[in-house]
Parts: sequence; structure tokens; C-alpha cells
Amino acid sequence: MSITTSLLIALLGVEALTAQAQLPEINLWPAGMPEPAVLAEPPEKVEKGADGTSRRYNVSQPRLFVHEPPAGVTRTGVAVVVVPGGGFSKLADEHEGSDACVWLAKQGIVAFQLAHRTPTTQHKEPHAGPAQDVQRAVSEVRRRATELKVDSKRIGVLGFSAGGQVSLIAATNEPLFPSEPAAVSHRPDFFLLIYPYKIYDPATKAIRADIRLSAGLPPTFIAQAGDDTGSLPQGSTLLYLDLITRKIPAEIHIYEKGGHGFGMRPRPNATGPTDWPLRAADWLRLRGLAAK
Repeated sequence: MSITTSLLIALLGVEALTAQAQLPEINLWPAGMPEPAVLAEPPEKVEKGADGTSRRYNVSQPRLFVHEPPAGVTRTGVAVVVVPGGGFSKLADEHEGSDACVWLAKQGIVAFQLAHRTPTTQHKEPHAGPAQDVQRAVSEVRRRATELKVDSKRIGVLGFSAGGQVSLIAATNEPLFPSEPAAVSHRPDFFLLIYPYKIYDPATKAIRADIRLSAGLPPTFIAQAGDDTGSLPQGSTLLYLDLITRKIPAEIHIYEKGGHGFGMRPRPNATGPTDWPLRAADWLRLRGLAAK
């Protein structure tokens, strides 16, 4: 890795963590989360790994960190819930969370970084609890739209890896938790999916059955690497083809190299990690969702 690349990664991390230090939070389940719950012990912690990137562990109180557009940036009234991955054992919520929120805020978008429950790897369905958290996050932002100064009809989701998988499950299923009769919709108005994890079922050679595409999806942007062995490109491609068949606006970018889990950070000999945010910003502006 070059000195320039290392410096850029360090700067991204410092900027995102500085922004997160004093962020407002929205507790998603003040009366207690529905089952399958995560125990409060061991306590939540954030640790920096050998790669210099911080990750969050043991989230028993799912919540949103609110990232407002910085001074001087025109607010668009758009909101995006950012759902990091982490393989259900932890949250990659720096390079797949706060980095993305800082980027979105610079586009005039209010970004809501989701700390969904983890670990869920020992649960019968690891995605079940996080999918509830995604549904609750979208509906809560929509319910508080006036207070948060966002448009209730322009609330999107940006999901990375396992966060992309649970976001798709959340969006294409009815509420997965008991809700009030007057509960607002949990379905996003647009989607950005970055290397969504294991949405392809090799046995059926189709999108996994718990992603109910017949329920419909909103306009969607997809990006990933062709050499990603965790999030196979077949899944993203089939999802794109389904969207186009249903005449839902969609855009896809599959880069030859890049692997998995790059977030928004450069990787040697791979264009995708730093190119997809540029293409996504173009797509957001095209749809009137980002500042010009």
C-alpha cells in the first residue's frame, strides 16, 4: 500500500470518528427490543483492528447516530439510513458507516448511521434481529421527519455487505415486529446497495427466498467487485435484472477487482472502491436527491 493511500485511509477515519464524537442519537427500542434480543453483557465496545479501522461489538441497544450536513452545504431534505456490514458478529461501522455518513452529509443529505444489534451469529436466523432494526430505523426517521427536517417521502437506505442483505429483507417483507396500527411505512424510497452479502442462493441459482422481490423495490443503485467471493456478483446482477424487468429505475456497477468489504477506502490495483461513490453521487443528483 502506498504512503498516499495509507494517508487517505487515515484521514477518512479521523474525519468520520471526529464527526461521530458528539452526534445526537435516536434509541430505536426505548421500551425494549423484540426477540431475538442481544444480551447487555458483555458491554458494547469499539475497538481498532490491526488494519487501523475501528469496529463496534456487542450492540444491545440499537440506535441511530445522526449526521447533519456541514455548514455551507445546501440541505436537500433527503435522509439516508446507513446500514454497515460485519458478518453479524460485529459492525464495520467506520469504513461502512461513519465514512459513508460524512460523504452523504457533504451531499446535503441527513445521514443516520445504524448501530443494529450484534452479535447475532448464534441466532437461528442471524439476519432476523438486524432486519427488525432496519425496518424500525426507516419508520422512525419517517415518523420524526418534521422534527428532523427531512422529507418523509425521500428516505433511502444505503446497505453494505450484511447490511445490504438485511436491508433487502427488511424492505421486501411486512413488519417483522409487533407495531402500532398507525405505524408509518418501513419501506425506503430509494436504495443504494454495496456488495450485498449472500443474496444469491447457489442451490436455486436465484435471489434468496426471504428477499421477496414481488413486494417491489424502489429505485436502486448497486455496486460491487467481480472478484468478491463473499458477495457473489451473480446476486447483484440478478437483482438488477429483476428491477429492470419490473421497470424499476436501477443502475449497477461491477468492477473487475476489489474483493469484499472495502467501504469507501482505496485498495491497490482496484478502481471500484474509490469510483463507486462518484457514480453514486451522480445517481443521487440525477434523481434530485443530492445537492448540485
